[in-house]
Amino acid sequence: MIPAAFAYHRPSSLNEAINLLAKHGDEARVVAGGHSLIPMMKLRLAAPQHLVDLQDLAELRRIDSDGTMLVIGAMTTQQEILASGLLAGKCPILGDAAAQIADPQVRNCGTIGGNVANGDPGNDMPAVMLALDAIYRVTGPGGSRDIPARQFYQGTFVTALKEGEILQSIRIPTPVPGHGAAYEKQKRKIGDYATAAAAVVLTLQGGTCTAAAIALTNLGDTPLNAVAAAQALVGSKLDSVAVAAAVKQARAIARPASDGRGPADYRTHVAGIMVARAIAKAKARAA
Repeated sequence: MIPAAFAYHRPSSLNEAINLLAKHGDEARVVAGGHSLIPMMKLRLAAPQHLVDLQDLAELRRIDSDGTMLVIGAMTTQQEILASGLLAGKCPILGDAAAQIADPQVRNCGTIGGNVANGDPGNDMPAVMLALDAIYRVTGPGGSRDIPARQFYQGTFVTALKEGEILQSIRIPTPVPGHGAAYEKQKRKIGDYATAAAAVVLTLQGGTCTAAAIALTNLGDTPLNAVAAAQALVGSKLDSVAVAAAVKQARAIARPASDGRGPADYRTHVAGIMVARAIAKAKARAA
């Protein structure tokens, strides 16, 4: 189908974009890569009267480090994440997840900001950000503020963003020595959402797990922070007993829908397999 008529705006600065959102209010929507919003507009499930395209905002396209944090601009594409030597060396789980998103055409246009900000529980990066304890810096009419990723997701397509705010950057604590992380995803075909996926972040000291985080993709109304599953690993050598306990705890919080990816009990079972695989890969990287 053809979208309903709309006015198109292409600001050249973040301030200009914020002013446009303030001017047009509920009638305006931000578009980054467009892979979520444009299909909804074509199906007439969304009909904004004004589109504010962020493609020209070079200030939102960056990958660097300020010493304690890795900083990724919201308009950085998935392909740019895959090509970053800094992220490959410091935080390879981001490349794991980016490589699983859709296909090369989408990854060349789709942005990390769009992936994390629209609140779709099927998107891959939100669970990774929960596991990494990332912080989202957003800017709006009232200035800038930081929102922990673990407090950002409130429901399907519902987030902590206020009206007129735009995601500016993602800030990730620089991993410490002994860090290891991985993202494992099972899907039906290239480009599909996950049947189930898991992000695991570990810290090992002398072979013992001293810290852990586990998050799940597409298994509930939001990405799921599996706190009890992660706690089952802390203090262990990541032996089979600890891994089995983590898998059990992760499955316990999964609430997937029965859909074309399989019945709910099957998807919950697959979630545990993804957790175990991600733990094994993260452990190998930490070692």
